[in-house]
Amino acid sequence: MNNREYSAIILSELNRTLSDISSEQTEKLVELLLGSEEVFCAGAGRSGFAVKGFAMRLMHLGRNSYVVGETCTPNITDRGLLLIASGSGATRSLVNHAAKAREVGAKIALITATADSLIASMADVVIKIDAVSPKVAAQDSVKSVQPMGSLFEQSVSLYLDSVVMMLMERLEMDSSTMFGRHANME
Repeated sequence: MNNREYSAIILSELNRTLSDISSEQTEKLVELLLGSEEVFCAGAGRSGFAVKGFAMRLMHLGRNSYVVGETCTPNITDRGLLLIASGSGATRSLVNHAAKAREVGAKIALITATADSLIASMADVVIKIDAVSPKVAAQDSVKSVQPMGSLFEQSVSLYLDSVVMMLMERLEMDSSTMFGRHANME
């Protein structure tokens, strides 16, 4: 196969996963994002890269957003939201973050391939993405030609871009407004 054929397959897989995400759960996520004073984003590996991009877009929207684990990230309080991306929903460090958020009364949102995970049991909203995750044993119905968790990670990134667009609409912002907050020390 050539790159165009692989690209067509990848786009088809992404179309399926993104089309299956619950609109109702997404609406709950958007409401949590709008109602929180601060949003703390966490994920491991490539899922972590996806939520870092989302934290950046939240900053562009004028929201207080942080990446868990960065040196300038403050403490989470009961006015905060912890958004976690985890295919398994059981990554030990992310479970610990969720437990701490729950302990202080913060809200928790999880984007996962595993809706019955430990983190899901602590979450206020669970966004289920039907995609392969290498840490999840039984996913017989979900197939992907892509390696490891690529489909999940790509889906997280694109899904969060759609959430950004929903937030832009609600906050009556456009790209030019957001660009005014773009880094100028590059």
